[in-house]
Amino acid sequence: MQHISPTEIHTDLPARISYLQSFLGVTPEDGEALLAAAPLIAPLIPTILDAVYSKLLTYDITAKAFVPKGTDYEGEVVKNVQELTLEHPQIAFRKDFLKNYLVKLVTTKDLSPTSPFWTYLNNVGIMHTGLPGFKHRKNRPDLKVDYIHMGALLGYVVDICISAVMGMDVIDNATKCAVLRALNKVVWIQNDLFARHYLKAEEGEAKDSVTPPSEGEAVEGKAGCPFSGQ
Repeated sequence: MQHISPTEIHTDLPARISYLQSFLGVTPEDGEALLAAAPLIAPLIPTILDAVYSKLLTYDITAKAFVPKGTDYEGEVVKNVQELTLEHPQIAFRKDFLKNYLVKLVTTKDLSPTSPFWTYLNNVGIMHTGLPGFKHRKNRPDLKVDYIHMGALLGYVVDICISAVMGMDVIDNATKCAVLRALNKVVWIQNDLFARHYLKAEEGEAKDSVTPPSEGEAVEGKAGCPFSGQ
């Protein structure tokens, strides 16, 4: 029986990733499957972007996150959620965040527990709790997005990807299965890296560490997720 330290998995990111990868059965083949999917997913990114932002603009509770002026955005701003559309420059600017995330997801060559990829995803989780300390958000309003929306968004993105991959005629079923299994494992780990910063540790366990990253590790605007860039 393998021993897992209940303290380390709450205070040491590589230890947490190592445990999650072991539990989920993440293998080098999963990384290879995601890399192999890159040429297939790339042409679908514009469609995925429109679908995701159409969904986010369906509800005022998710759309309101895009009303404040985004970091580095210098164009026309809106006064309320009713003015937001897919064609608005402010939304077009925000689409770059999800685009870069999707590209990063299928081009990351290192999924080891110490990979910067997991630090990046962990920092995305931190920044959406409103915790200060990120260089690119200095002097900006707190970015606070409730966990329910983050979890729902991950589920929606996965559903789109499943539909897209299963509809591809250029790859066989074995390859489709490999890609979707790899995506599922990575997204569930990302979901944990969101949840750990929202949910209180159970009684008797060490509280999750949400210390802001050191300079150079912060999630920069153009590498964030759909709610980022504020």
